Amino acid sequence: MKFLSGAFLFFVLLASNLQAFDAAAKDNKKDKDNNKDQPESWVISGFRDVAAELDVEKKFIAVPDPKLSEEHLRILTQAPHIAGSPEDKATAEYVAKKFRDAGLDTEIFEYKVWFNYPAEISVDMIAPAGVEMHGPRREHVSDDPFQDDPRVVTPYNAMSPSGDAEADVVYANYGSPADFDKLKQMNIDVRGKIVIVRYGENFRGVKAFVAQERGAAGVIIYSDPKDDGYYRGDAYPKGPWRPASGVQRGSIGFMFQFPGDPTTPGIASVPNLPDSKRISASESEQMPKIPVTPLSYADASPILEHLGGPPSPREWQGALPFTYHVGPGPAKVKMHLKQDYQFRTIWDVIGKIPGSTSPNEWVVAGNHRDAWVYGAVDPNSGTAAMLESVHGFGELLKSGWKPKRTIVIGSWDAEEEGLIGSTEWGENHASELANAAAYFNMDVAVTGKKFGASGVPSLKEFIREISKAVPSPQGGTVYEAWKTASQPNQENNHPQETSTHRPAPNAPQSDVPVGDLGSGSDYTVFLQHLGVPSTDISSSGDYGVYHSAFDDFTWFKKFGDPDFLYEQEMARVYGLEILRMSGADVLPYDYESYGKEIFVYLDAARNKSKDRFGDKGPDFSAAIEAARRLQEAGASMLKKQRKLPATPEHMNAALREAERALLIPEGLPNRPWFHHAIYAPGQYTGYAAVVIPGVNEAIDRADLHRTEQQIAVLAAALNRAVQVLEQYR
Repeated sequence: MKFLSGAFLFFVLLASNLQAFDAAAKDNKKDKDNNKDQPESWVISGFRDVAAELDVEKKFIAVPDPKLSEEHLRILTQAPHIAGSPEDKATAEYVAKKFRDAGLDTEIFEYKVWFNYPAEISVDMIAPAGVEMHGPRREHVSDDPFQDDPRVVTPYNAMSPSGDAEADVVYANYGSPADFDKLKQMNIDVRGKIVIVRYGENFRGVKAFVAQERGAAGVIIYSDPKDDGYYRGDAYPKGPWRPASGVQRGSIGFMFQFPGDPTTPGIASVPNLPDSKRISASESEQMPKIPVTPLSYADASPILEHLGGPPSPREWQGALPFTYHVGPGPAKVKMHLKQDYQFRTIWDVIGKIPGSTSPNEWVVAGNHRDAWVYGAVDPNSGTAAMLESVHGFGELLKSGWKPKRTIVIGSWDAEEEGLIGSTEWGENHASELANAAAYFNMDVAVTGKKFGASGVPSLKEFIREISKAVPSPQGGTVYEAWKTASQPNQENNHPQETSTHRPAPNAPQSDVPVGDLGSGSDYTVFLQHLGVPSTDISSSGDYGVYHSAFDDFTWFKKFGDPDFLYEQEMARVYGLEILRMSGADVLPYDYESYGKEIFVYLDAARNKSKDRFGDKGPDFSAAIEAARRLQEAGASMLKKQRKLPATPEHMNAALREAERALLIPEGLPNRPWFHHAIYAPGQYTGYAAVVIPGVNEAIDRADLHRTEQQIAVLAAALNRAVQVLEQYR
């Protein structure tokens, strides 16, 4: 396809997009006129005056500008801006200025948090004789204008301890428990060895956690070209995939134990917090105990090539041009890691638009701003889109519009080190967030054209409705493009473990798939600690430079979104989520769908339990009955919601409280920071959601007593939610 360019392209597409929106608005009004007695047919749920809301949305949707998104991204990515750096603070000041320019009440919150920068990082191959490798070598390709900036941080893993390890190497595939079990079956002992694993399939912190459990002396994590390099297509700068020298940085903190500052679980790390309120880093359950560091596949290749022992299982074979063996040895390496740990200042930027009628009810939205290097995709494609959403709110404010509920927009810091900025702010404002209607997240906003979303079941239909109101650069609506891309024959082009837009296995899918929320981004504190209904959105494509020096403006302009039209799309979707939730007369939650999904989760867990425990398996009837009751109570509430009561305050309070009722006061077993009974990051997956985690993880541990106890805890949580809904009259 030949692309038009410049201002002409923008105005042509803007005109066509507004025509599409006008058409959708007319269709919506026609539906309303033709179905006066059937408000469930409206495209917009929860509004008494749909025409007025559509008028506001039409004004908003005309504002987000591709050229301004491009300018935001260019400025935000002009220098590396790792959390806590002067360049990071400069991006905070830029975002704060844009918030203030739009008319938002804006404040920068500082937190004092514990994390590391690299001081000395080296991996040297010391055997067999005659083979040399001294890493990590600097990332470099034939042509990239940003790669040589001296502020590009040495590849390292945040939250790794300092340490030295010298040992034979064992290859452990993706480093999952099943992979280590396979090595044990092959009589390969990893104790005292340096384990090399490839990125993908699970969170890098899980790889470190399992290796530590199994007695490894250290871990090297490398990017295999089969997962995000030349095996998938042309490598950068010719194509979008990871080049041989590209390294994935990232935190290995055990965020599945708790996210945020590792010294203050459950407490905000405000600058004046007394040391007596902190725990020592050495005692923190978030901190790994063995040294871990990343390598490129160029540096990892000689290690893997010189491993002996049996050939690896064939499904472990990557794309490097030799047969992979598991070792141990004769490849032997020496790791030397010296980390610079300090309490560092980070900066969250918070902008507010006060609500006109329900100012104590917050609609919160956020995106993190810090990056491992330049962060054009991750996270600043999201920041640029968020700023254009804020631009749209600013134009509405000039016209006299006010939201019913207070809108709170957060630009989070230090997400990359362990979801720190959002977690500390959430813990700091827990009392205010008790009345929050929703949290909307956007992290990696754009790597391509394929829209995706995740959310709690009560908001999945809400996301679909939003997507039907936004025009797609591909023609039609975002929903239509999403539906086409979701067909079974469509290839998944987002293999990174960052992808969380995956429904749980066996979840009911009668429409476009909306995934479940695990962890790995800033919704974690809001949903899983505080019980605020949450969503996460992105637009994905071929993306192989994740957390590398090459995730820069040049890559994004060439491969991510050359004309910034998907940035515009994401600004519109994100903004409409906020607009509708902040302006709805009745909150657009669907607890009938919530009950249906939990019922499916329970059915799958019951089947897994039979496989694990046989005839002695636990009784699931109490939880299944509670899920059935939630489905029925949700259906009854939906009928009441559609009648749009004249004074909906009590209804809205019940709808908000039903999600909070799913919190477990004492938290999950051995993970008390996580309170949500339905969703949590998996202890052995990290990013991917584990549904009904207390039950499923007890089954995985073959702990019958805990399984029975957690079924009872889950049933109690579901019945609390039912009671909240049923008590509304």
